[in-house]
This record gives sequence, C-alpha cells and structure tokens, in this order.
Amino acid sequence: MRVPPFAMERWQSTFEHRVDFNLSESGVHPMTLGELLTLVDLDPGDVRLEYGQSDGSDELRERIAALYDAEPDHVVATTGGAEANYVVLWSLLSEGDRVVAVEPTYGQTPGLARGLGAEVVSLPLEEDRGWQPAPGAASELVTPGTRLVVVTNPNNPTGAVLSTEAMDEIVAACEAAGAWLLADEVYAGAEVSGPETPSFWGRSDRVIITGSLSKAYGLPGLRLGWLVAPTERREELWGRKDYTTITPSTLSDEAARRVLAPATRARVLDRTRGIIRGNLPILAGWFDARREMFRYRPPEAGAICYVRYALDVNSTELAERLRTEKSVLVVPGDHFGMDRYLRVGFGNPAAELEAALDRISDLVQELRAA
Repeated sequence: MRVPPFAMERWQSTFEHRVDFNLSESGVHPMTLGELLTLVDLDPGDVRLEYGQSDGSDELRERIAALYDAEPDHVVATTGGAEANYVVLWSLLSEGDRVVAVEPTYGQTPGLARGLGAEVVSLPLEEDRGWQPAPGAASELVTPGTRLVVVTNPNNPTGAVLSTEAMDEIVAACEAAGAWLLADEVYAGAEVSGPETPSFWGRSDRVIITGSLSKAYGLPGLRLGWLVAPTERREELWGRKDYTTITPSTLSDEAARRVLAPATRARVLDRTRGIIRGNLPILAGWFDARREMFRYRPPEAGAICYVRYALDVNSTELAERLRTEKSVLVVPGDHFGMDRYLRVGFGNPAAELEAALDRISDLVQELRAA
C-alpha cells in the first residue's frame, strides 16, 4: 500500500506547537488534565495501567451505543477517530474499488482509499447552496458497483450540516447501488445553535459511524474514538484492530466512560458550545469588516470557518507567510483541493483569537499595499 502524503496533518503536526497562535485546529481549546480529572471525579491512583478490553470496556461501549440508539455489540472503541476510519477502509476496500467522497472533506479517508488502490470520485458540496450537494448529484455519482461512500457530517472544513433531504438522497443512492456508507460524525455535538446533528445510524443496514472525543468534547489528547457498525461487520472491524493498537489506553477508557455519562456529557458539550458561540461573533465581525477581501458562510457546527479570500496569492503561500512572518498557523485551501480558501479555527481563548486576527490583518494590509 502506497498512501499519498497527508499534507494537512503533516503541516499541523510540524508547526502547531511552533507558532504563537495556532488557528489550524478544528476543535475548541482542550481541557487540561486537571480540569478533566476534576470534572469526572477521577483519582489517577485508582487506575491500573494494564491492558484494557481491546474493543473498549463494557461500560464504555454501552455509553457510546446510547448516543446512537444502538447496542454495545455494534461498538468498537478505538485510538482516536483516525484509527476507526482506518480499520473501516482497510476492511472494506480493495484494488480497483470505486469510492465516492463528499468533498471538501478531511483528507484521511480519500487519501487512504487511494492508497488502498481505490478510485475516488468527488461528490461536491456547493458553496452557493450553503455547502450542500446539488439535488440528484448523489444518485448520478453513486453508481452500481460503488463500494463505499464517505461523508463527514457536520463537515470539515466548512462547518456545514447536511440537510435532511441531502442525507436522504445519499442514503437512497447507497442502497440503490449496494454501497456502504461511512459517516464520520466527529463534530456532532458542537453545533452553534439548535439540536444535535442527526446521525446517519439506523438509516440503512450498510452504515458505519465513526466518532471521537477530540472535536466536540475538547479532549483530543485522550485519543479515544469509536466506530458503530452492524454486528457482523463490527466483528470484522474489531479483528482488524487486533493488528493495529489492540486496545484503547486504560486511562482514556476510564475517563471516556465518565465523560459520556449523560449529565457529564451535557456539561462538556455546553462548554464546547459556549466557546463556539462566544468566539464566532469575534471572527465574523473581523471578516465582516473586510467584506471586500473575504467571503464566508458562518459554520453551523465546529470551531472552524472556511473562507474565500480575494488576494492574488496561492493559499499555501499565504499560509506559509502567516506562519513565518506573523507566527499564526491556519490551514490552506490547497489541503482540500481548493485554492483561494483558508480554514480558520476559532476555538482558542478569545484574547488569543483576537491577537491572531490582528496579525493576519497586518499581513493582509502589507499584501494589499505591495
């Protein structure tokens, strides 16, 4: 297997701890370990660092299953959502398979699909439709013989949530073609307003869900994710995990089962939504004051905004200049196959966000004056 370079992950992992202001993240400011232990009333002295149950403890799988009205034997706990996505694609795809990816999207799944020898076809989200697919596009692209359709909902990088009509069309197209649907729902729970984003789970017998504590929960360092799949497929996916990380971290499993207790989960998501709702007006106000330069649709979920800019400079070059000249890290649209866009995270503490935007403003003024 030869995987293409994962440009965004290498960009972030190389520089995110080497800049003054990191606006490349798509989650909110993470909790400290102390905040987490206090929140869940966990004494580290009570946790024995042994091998845990390899598919996740019974209690953890029960808590995850309850989020989807599923059963514990549908769930495998993983080391982050990335492992969940990996074992799903590794299990389902072979050389020459056809994959339809709803794009723009997080680059792991289409990149890995190509590495496994699949043909990847884009089902585009259209900005003028509110980052929704065109009506009928799913049935046109998800043709007989398609093995897998991949969707991230809420979406990364746009922060858009698929409409009910779009979800129904995608599911119907998968059923008509006999395709599996992989729905990465890692941003569910981080909505700007309204109820939690509906899941694809239960809409078809060939749906697999992935999620994690990284984005909506502000706990990426726990590296605790999961997949939810039909029982027979779940056994196959669990078997693949025996060849990767074997078991989630014992500490992460213990913390996750407490975080996902209903009352605690509500408090955690309230924290996330509070950060998003407090910071989005700061970012939106900054963009709105520069309408001649920036065009964006406010995100519906996640601490990310996907913005089009009017400067005559490539997005990678612009992001590199922000990094080297202003010590601010953002994600260039090139990493999503779309030049003249930036993905800007706004989950930082408000004072950090404002200071970072001041530095971006300085570079924009310099470029316009040149």
